[in-house]
Amino acid sequence: MTTAPSPRPASPPPPDPNAEPEVFDRLQASDFRLQRAATLVVTVVPFLLLGLAVAQLWNEALRWHDLVVFAVVYPLTALGVTVGFHRHLTHRSFETARAVRGLLAILGSAAIEGSVIKWVADHRRHHTFADEPGDPHSPHVGHGGGVTGALRGLFHAHLGWLFRYDARGEWDRYARDLARDPAIVLIDRLFPLWALLGLAFPFALGLLLSGTLLGGLTGLLWGGAVRVFLLHHITYSINSICHFFGRRRFASDDHSRNVWWLALPSLGEAWHNNHHAFPTSAEHGLARRELDVSALVIRLLERLGLAWNVVRPSATAQRGRAL
Repeated sequence: MTTAPSPRPASPPPPDPNAEPEVFDRLQASDFRLQRAATLVVTVVPFLLLGLAVAQLWNEALRWHDLVVFAVVYPLTALGVTVGFHRHLTHRSFETARAVRGLLAILGSAAIEGSVIKWVADHRRHHTFADEPGDPHSPHVGHGGGVTGALRGLFHAHLGWLFRYDARGEWDRYARDLARDPAIVLIDRLFPLWALLGLAFPFALGLLLSGTLLGGLTGLLWGGAVRVFLLHHITYSINSICHFFGRRRFASDDHSRNVWWLALPSLGEAWHNNHHAFPTSAEHGLARRELDVSALVIRLLERLGLAWNVVRPSATAQRGRAL
């Protein structure tokens, strides 16, 4: 068992002075305009299609195969984000085989929360400046006081920061290790393909289970639009709700909170104060009653010999930071 270190990871290393110029990609303003338009589409379209899903429920047209499609695709893509993007690639909380690493990166990409290197760079910047100037999505910094400031901050942390160019993490500072990994760079560049496959798979599964084109389309609705909408907003809620409401178990230099009712849909990410206290820990649920599905998956990988050097905070470390 390895003890997780300080409440924040060390700041990313400065650019290597011996590196060749322009080795690392930077997010250019023109590229960001395109990404901002894409973000708007994947934010608005699933919300509109959610209305269709509600109408389907109201008309009692929801079929068993739609629920199966959702129950398969949601956890697969969510684990790609929580276990892959977050705990493995961002915080290096465990090591794994290259094939598993690649599969997790692909599943996370299929969640359509952005390409893998961009996601990691943004999140590492968040931890470097958590709830201080420089944090890309703090609900507490620069939004004014009172109820209006709080609402403005919550909106920014939940969704607004995605449309700001100055809120992104630079690859050469925050994700240098991934920008030097050819397999991850390839997966990052093929992000549109993984996003499309993340929609094609629920359509194909719905078609297979129902044997009808309509079943494929409703599979796409529930395993595509509804799944994307729910997964996105659960992820956004970690940035907003879990830095504003909830309980603090451990001392940390930020406003992170644990929110129990988000633990299951977020697959354990909502034990957010635990995470900020021990950011490199593979387990966010640190108490017996703190359900952490992602940690259970990592334990399964460990038992299968597919994960090793798994970081977990010792009981002594936890007592030392307890409030």
